[in-house]
Amino acid sequence: MEDDRLSRVFAALADPTRRDIVARLSLGDATVGQLAAPYAVSVQAVSKHLKVLEDAGLVSRSRDAQRRPCHLEAEVFDLMTSWVDRYRRQAQERYARLDDVLANLEHEEGEAS
Repeated sequence: MEDDRLSRVFAALADPTRRDIVARLSLGDATVGQLAAPYAVSVQAVSKHLKVLEDAGLVSRSRDAQRRPCHLEAEVFDLMTSWVDRYRRQAQERYARLDDVLANLEHEEGEAS
């Protein structure tokens, strides 16, 4: 189940416009109109991008009188960070083992001379 959610998150962030929307929402909540303003696309196109981000759990919308501000759900980044960190740690462990092997080889070659 976590993998499915993670796949949706990474798929949603694969689009540069959606990444830009996420970056802008990291500064604060905004309406669809505010988010659409800098783009040369329709409000409906930005709404479609927001729907993808919502389906991935990255964005939520609330009601504030007549406004429906979009909000970045930052805890989803914890899911991504833990996934990336797991593989980063594994890679670092492999590099540390390789460093040990190379150091031992260097030491053995130094003794053989």
